[in-house]
Amino acid sequence: MKLRLVIGFLLAAIFSLSVFAATKEDGSHIQPDNYYPRVKIETSMGDIIVELDRRKAPITVNNFLRYVDKRSYENTLIHRVDPNFVIQGGGYTPDYREKPSYGEIFNESGSGLKNDLHTISMARLNGPHTASRQFFFNMNDNESLDPGRSWGYSVFGMVVEGEAVLDAISEVETEYSIELNTTSVPVEQILIKKITVLPPVEY
Repeated sequence: MKLRLVIGFLLAAIFSLSVFAATKEDGSHIQPDNYYPRVKIETSMGDIIVELDRRKAPITVNNFLRYVDKRSYENTLIHRVDPNFVIQGGGYTPDYREKPSYGEIFNESGSGLKNDLHTISMARLNGPHTASRQFFFNMNDNESLDPGRSWGYSVFGMVVEGEAVLDAISEVETEYSIELNTTSVPVEQILIKKITVLPPVEY
């Protein structure tokens, strides 16, 4: 009788674990066998297609895809435009309210990927492991953002279409924003309308 109970508990535990694995929604469930998923970022100034690098930056890519899957980037602002440096967004609504996050992630800046022109990276605070949902495009070869004696910024993909859209965004007029208490905010709002995962590329 006791043996049957033990076996029953073990089977229930295994079943629970399998259900948990099947319903895991941390981003790893999105095209799980695709090391290089692509997303289309639709903005109010045009579309950008980004190829993500899950092989070198799996934590960062899965984190990003989780927000995409939950449609959490829809109608968020590109709130920072620094010409010849970065274009940043994904964290604020059009009325400048900060969007909720799933928490901070581990910094994968040591993956070997560089903050080169037209790559995409995670924004963070001063602490190395403080990235959550905001991301930026490098608008130059930003070696200063790569790791050295200190942690860098995690690159997790590159633009494969839409470089001209980013170039156009980098030329917009910016100003100091009272709402965000920062400079380099576009005078006319630039929206990220939505981000969608594209079908896998067949080679």
